[in-house]
Amino acid sequence: MSILDINKKNNEKQLRKTIWAYLILSVVAIVVDKVYGIFAHGVDSAAMTWMFLYPLLGGALFCFIIQRLIPHITKFTGCRVFLNVHNSGIATLTFASLLKGIFEIAGTNSTYLVYYYMTGGVFIAASLIIMLIMALNRNRVHV
Repeated sequence: MSILDINKKNNEKQLRKTIWAYLILSVVAIVVDKVYGIFAHGVDSAAMTWMFLYPLLGGALFCFIIQRLIPHITKFTGCRVFLNVHNSGIATLTFASLLKGIFEIAGTNSTYLVYYYMTGGVFIAASLIIMLIMALNRNRVHV
């Protein structure tokens, strides 16, 4: 077994671990919302209630679809960069939603939240561009 075969299997396993991590993070986001709601004196926030959708849809479902539609994505040289940038975008959007929920429950606001959402969107857009570049540059694939 060559080193490239080992790396390919590790990358495939890493993608499955990423999907499971996103599913667990979605459950954690739901639990955080429910626990925070207990101590919020009956006040809730839509941003905090729905923050689990970022890791669920943008993370787990997206990675699952990528794994099914492009099963050889782990062979691309830029796969790790793509996943790191995408994970950063999902984390930033989830954290922005958490902060917005906390601020709404506290009855205040912050002008800086828009920067979190913009940064998360830029990370997601960059990851999609990296994925497109990987798909167009098939000659950069490890065989």
